[in-house]
Amino acid sequence: MSKEIFVAFATQKGGIGKSTVTALAASYLHNVKGYNVAVVDCDDPQHSIHGLREHETGLIDSSTYFKALACDHFRKIKKNAYTIVKSNAVDALDDAERMIATEDVKPDVVFFDMPGTLRSNGVIKTLSQMDYIFTPLSADRFVVESTLKFVTMFRDRLMTTGQAKTKGFYLFWTMVDGRERNDLYGIYEEVIAEMGFPVLSTRLPDSKKFRRDLSEERRSVFRSTIFPMDTALLKGSGIREFSEEISDIIRPQ
Repeated sequence: MSKEIFVAFATQKGGIGKSTVTALAASYLHNVKGYNVAVVDCDDPQHSIHGLREHETGLIDSSTYFKALACDHFRKIKKNAYTIVKSNAVDALDDAERMIATEDVKPDVVFFDMPGTLRSNGVIKTLSQMDYIFTPLSADRFVVESTLKFVTMFRDRLMTTGQAKTKGFYLFWTMVDGRERNDLYGIYEEVIAEMGFPVLSTRLPDSKKFRRDLSEERRSVFRSTIFPMDTALLKGSGIREFSEEISDIIRPQ
């Protein structure tokens, strides 16, 4: 196995922004923090991150403006966009190792965007080879209960028995509605703390800006696999703080 840090965003339930968070965290670490990043998109058959890259590449190829913008960005950060590998949960580890072996610049961090259900073939095996796993939560009783069942099973059956190489398992709140009671999160976190799982301090809001992709109709972009997030849109999104927390935890060299 390689020495790169393997990080997965995984959840028991789909539909709570896992792929978007993966793309945004990868973008921040690659473009802002200066790490060399790669993404293995295992979320078959959606492959949302790989699809977003294809959409952006198509726009750049057909637009002089975006082409110049991309060239200027690559000159500024002195590297290309991070590599995205289209895969599935069964082949993800082999595809990652193959990608690492052929890359001229080895990635410091490889993010794995896992399928939205743990029942998919190969998911548990692939997760067991992650250095760190981050799992999104929303303030929904069913989501919290199913997530806690999953993380408890993974810890008790795989981490404590040494079958998983995972060093840390972290939960984080996403799709946070500002109108919700703040004490609701505190109540949930007390239960989670009693079970021995850490929760990131950054809570990601439920915001339309998370869906703001590259488009011919607008110049500012937030969710991108190529360009950095627009500074004005980054403010208040929690992504800077969230990504800094992740960076502090995984500590790429």
